[in-house]
Amino acid sequence: MDTLTKIILKSGKDDAIKRFHPWVFSGAIKKTYGPTPDGGLVEVFSNKDEYLGTGLFQDSSIAVRIMAFAPDRPRLLDEQYWHKKLFNAWKLRTQLGLTSNEETNVYRLIHGEGDQLPGLIIDHYNGNLVIQAHAVGIHLNIHLIAEGLKKIYGSQLKSIYYKSTETLPANFASKEDTEGFLYGENTMDIVSEYGHKFEIDFIKGQKTGFFIDQRENRKLLAAYSKGKKVLNTFCYSGGFSVYALQAGAAYVESLDSSKKAIELTEKNVELNFPGCNNHKVIAADALQYIKESDEIRDVIILDPPAFAKHTNVRHNAVQGYKRLNAEAISKIAPGGILFTFSCSQVVNMSLFKSTIMAAAIQAGRQAKILHQMSQPADHPVNAFHPEGEYLKGLVLYIE
Repeated sequence: MDTLTKIILKSGKDDAIKRFHPWVFSGAIKKTYGPTPDGGLVEVFSNKDEYLGTGLFQDSSIAVRIMAFAPDRPRLLDEQYWHKKLFNAWKLRTQLGLTSNEETNVYRLIHGEGDQLPGLIIDHYNGNLVIQAHAVGIHLNIHLIAEGLKKIYGSQLKSIYYKSTETLPANFASKEDTEGFLYGENTMDIVSEYGHKFEIDFIKGQKTGFFIDQRENRKLLAAYSKGKKVLNTFCYSGGFSVYALQAGAAYVESLDSSKKAIELTEKNVELNFPGCNNHKVIAADALQYIKESDEIRDVIILDPPAFAKHTNVRHNAVQGYKRLNAEAISKIAPGGILFTFSCSQVVNMSLFKSTIMAAAIQAGRQAKILHQMSQPADHPVNAFHPEGEYLKGLVLYIE
């Protein structure tokens, strides 16, 4: 068997790997012995020539994603390797009560680093699996991954769709290689989440088709919605709106700047509440709409896309969150509720909380934190990779 390329880290740059952090940054590499093609398997050593782990190389800031730490030392990532990792993840979701749940048949099967498979995302939609590769090495192993999934799900599997055109480098992102069915051909389906129905278009929809990570937070919203006037901004597919209506909200407005999102929200509301007359869709910019509106709401949901993906724009993101939340807080009735979120990985919970408190000060309102929210258990956070805790949320009581 060919010897794997050997990567030596600089002195002092091996501490994170010894603590099982799965990323090796390009700046930590001292020497490389052997070829380093994108997606190739490499072995990582300390400056003292201690074996630390085996991973997938990529010419990027994250140069190696560790797939196995010492003392494990795989010489290749074969079908057995992928099946074992995928099965362990499936077993966890089974323990969470998700793999045979008629009330909720949409969940995340693989959450990258949280499942010790950095660069891989797999979501389950009522028997359909959608795969996203965020690393070239994952892309090169996609057919082995698909075979492992077929073995695990068997006859319950309707389709496997590969959707990685937007998540891989441009030279690997030709649609014929990174977009399409690996198994079956089921293009759309209706899923159930706590009994609420949603139409999923995993081919044309954002990400893998649905924001599964807000499941428990949507359920929490229901407890605050009965008899209330609710504004759901950045609504995408209308998840929070459907839960609010089911809980008996007096009136719900769903706002998004995307026409496709508005159409999808209307479909999902009609799917759950045919002929609904206490729901309205609004195509507008959220900040501008809230700022110009004179209407006071009982409950406002702010679930914007990531304002910052890199630390160099974190300050601008914080200012964006502050402006948006200050406007929303100023338009909530006394005794009203704000559900506010950030999915910007570089904005941690401490910074997010201080930003929202600054927004409340700017709005001149008293605020109490009732809940602190995160992603659900099928989006696990690797204890050694705190960056995986990307979703932050607060429920505020505004006086």
